[in-house]
Amino acid sequence: MPGTDAARCERRCVLPFEALPSEVRLLRRAVVVQLGQWGIPVACEEAELVVTELATNVIKHVGEGASATLVLELKGRRLRVEVHDKSRSLPALRAADCDEECGRGLHMLAAMALDWGAVRTGVGKAVWCEIRPGSEMVCRRVERAVAALESYQTDSGTAREGRLREAAFEESVIELIADLLHWTSERGRDPDDVLDLAQRHFEAEREAA
Repeated sequence: MPGTDAARCERRCVLPFEALPSEVRLLRRAVVVQLGQWGIPVACEEAELVVTELATNVIKHVGEGASATLVLELKGRRLRVEVHDKSRSLPALRAADCDEECGRGLHMLAAMALDWGAVRTGVGKAVWCEIRPGSEMVCRRVERAVAALESYQTDSGTAREGRLREAAFEESVIELIADLLHWTSERGRDPDDVLDLAQRHFEAEREAA
C-alpha cells in the first residue's frame, strides 16, 4: 500500500491500490487513520462503506488485480471520495428487474451521499461520492433504511419491471411510512404524535452530525 500525497497531505490523500479483496481491507484501515489525522474520526464508518463499495466495484466490473487509485479530499464540510481506474465504462443505477445484488451498493451510495457521479478521464474513469462528516448513528440509520426498503420492495412488489430502482425506493418510502402509521394507530397511539417524535429525533441527529 502506498502512502499519502506528501505535498497536500493535510487535506488530500492519494492511495494507489490493486483491485484485490485484501487491498480493500487495507484501504479501509488507511481511511480510518487519515480521517483521524484530519480530526474527523466520526466520518470513518460512513467513509469506510463508500470506499468498500467503490473499490469492490472495480474488482467486479474492471477485474481482479486491476490498477486503481483512491483519492480522499476534505473540502469545507464535505469529504470527497474518488476511485480512479482504467475502464471507460460508467456505472449507472440499474433497472428494478435486475437481481438483488446488482446495483444495491450504488443505491446505498445515493442514499448516503450529498452527491455522487462518474466521469471519464484521460486514462479511464473516476467514480466519486461526497459525504458530510457526521455521526456514526446517522450512517447506521441510512444503512438500515436501505436494507429495509430492499426487503420491502421484494415483499410488496413495488419494484416493477422497467422502473429504476431509485424511483421504486421513493414509492416504497411512502408505502412503508403509511404501513407504520397504520400499525401505530392499531396499537392506540396517535400517528401525528409518532411523526412529531420521529421528526424531533431526525432534527436533533442532523444538528449533531
